[in-house]
Amino acid sequence: MSLGALLWWSLLAAPQAPVTAPPPAGATDLGTEAAAAAAVDRSLDFFVRTQNPDGSWGSTSCESTMEMVFAVETHYAWSVAAHGLATMALLAAEETPARRVALDRAVRWLCDCRMTQRGSNWDNDAVWGWLYGTVACTTIAQDPRFQTDQWRGPVGHRGREFAGWLASNQEPLGGFGYYDDPPYTRRPKWGTSFSTAAVVPALGLAARLGWLPDTTTQERAASYVRRCRLPNGAYEYDLSPVPRLNGGEHINDVKGSLGRIQVGNWALRQAGDTGITDAMVRTGLEQFFTHHRFLAVARMRPVPHEAYYMNAGYFFYFGHYYCGLAIELLPPAEREPFRRQLRARLLETQRADGSFCDFLGSSYMVSASTAFATLALLAGR
Repeated sequence: MSLGALLWWSLLAAPQAPVTAPPPAGATDLGTEAAAAAAVDRSLDFFVRTQNPDGSWGSTSCESTMEMVFAVETHYAWSVAAHGLATMALLAAEETPARRVALDRAVRWLCDCRMTQRGSNWDNDAVWGWLYGTVACTTIAQDPRFQTDQWRGPVGHRGREFAGWLASNQEPLGGFGYYDDPPYTRRPKWGTSFSTAAVVPALGLAARLGWLPDTTTQERAASYVRRCRLPNGAYEYDLSPVPRLNGGEHINDVKGSLGRIQVGNWALRQAGDTGITDAMVRTGLEQFFTHHRFLAVARMRPVPHEAYYMNAGYFFYFGHYYCGLAIELLPPAEREPFRRQLRARLLETQRADGSFCDFLGSSYMVSASTAFATLALLAGR
């Protein structure tokens, strides 16, 4: 038996083995609300401490040779998306004077920054800036602190821009994606279930705010996500006319869909899909924690999709954030046991400076990871 096969079989032989060593005797229970509150304070302190003078975080340029294949514009787009997420984390947290200053500066930067643009014929990662820019702006627009004339106009103008660019890049089947294939076209032809699901609820809000001229944008996006759902509860990575599971470590197996199941269920439920029942949400959450090791083992691996079932490191905190939102869809009496598991899984990965990271370590990834983790911990508070 090869070394790879031996490692594989040893993993299967211990399905409930923890991914990381348990805390030493007498250590804080990482699943408690108190532990989560302390972790949130540390992560928010990180954002306040590391914010740039102009209100942004990190850098907007390439910081890793692993990412040099992407267009120069793409690194800026990723930073804009991460900024939107960090702003949402400050919005969701309990306000302090320092956090409010950081929040105002962050919102101002988001309103004033240059819009992201498609970087090349195949690389349309600008979608991430438009996507989380739309989500952030719709969130800001609902916050009572930003209803004055000072904020309402700039937030609304920027929200229309983000949502408009996103809608004009909706592929013909209704999804949103970040690459394109030959022949290259102005409107891309490829989408993914998870990037589409992440913005479905925000598209509904944008339509109600009058930011979207085509009110069917959300409906078509939700339809795309719905068609990606498989009978086993997984969501296809992207929509295939004839869904297939080819055996082995397929990306569309439940174990390869751990970062997509929660966002898909949450998005469709938020869009009013009555087919996503409590039982389906519950099953998805059980799958997430039962098979969590396949997501955890991918964290910080430098090559996308190199882990079992083609999991990628950057799905770790993304998946945990939407897991936190999915938990809150269940009846109140069922939530706390899932919350405790989520808190423990997140807190065991927090770094000494209060940040989180799941891929490469570029500043945009640190900001996005820290924001996702913070928002996940705040979801049940």
